[in-house]
Amino acid sequence: MQKSLTHIQLDHVNKTYPTASGGVQALKDVSFTIQPGEFVGIIGKSGAGKSTLVNMVTGVDTLTSGTVEVDGVSVHALSENQRNVWRGRHIGIVYQSFELLNQLTVLDNVVLPMDFCGRFQRGKSRKMAMELLAAVEIAEHAMKLPTAVSGGQQQRVAIARALANDPEIIVADEPTGNLDSQTASTIMDLFQGLQQRGKTILMVTHNRNLSSYYTQIYQLTDGVLSLQPQQRKRR
Repeated sequence: MQKSLTHIQLDHVNKTYPTASGGVQALKDVSFTIQPGEFVGIIGKSGAGKSTLVNMVTGVDTLTSGTVEVDGVSVHALSENQRNVWRGRHIGIVYQSFELLNQLTVLDNVVLPMDFCGRFQRGKSRKMAMELLAAVEIAEHAMKLPTAVSGGQQQRVAIARALANDPEIIVADEPTGNLDSQTASTIMDLFQGLQQRGKTILMVTHNRNLSSYYTQIYQLTDGVLSLQPQQRKRR
């Protein structure tokens, strides 16, 4: 079967959250396409709808209208359980707050999504997790708890975890928001390296200073998405 040329496609996506006064529209007729190997940045202020957009792409939340397709799969036509399994196997998600389990070691945080999806035997999953930790230069801390390493190191662990099931698509929600500028630059270099090795990356952020990393840039303002002028790509 020939592989789709489109990784992610949103068509006329709307999301309204009900309120006592009638509802707040977080996304307004959002449409865009991401091709394989792109590093797409969506920039917007707090409250613009960035996290809502991430939740539509990953199927974490339901949409009000429109369609989301990822590699030909209509995400919101799946049941909740189907979406959970699909997301674990095909999408790697990196959050601003890391979302690591502090009662588990760094290594076990990376092993967990492998075991959840049942793609590898236990021994193999631990070996692969160590390889991922080495790839993001954090392997020496594998047996520590997340609280014993720095914020930048925790984000490296979160990236390794996002890669656990070798997804082709990485979705990042403000992944540098809790980091200082130097550490943020290091994390962005990691993402760029993943993109150069063939991963497709969608990142939402409020930080305009990261624009040179992206192959395509969008602005999200009060739920409305607009394409921004192309900038010189960082090498």
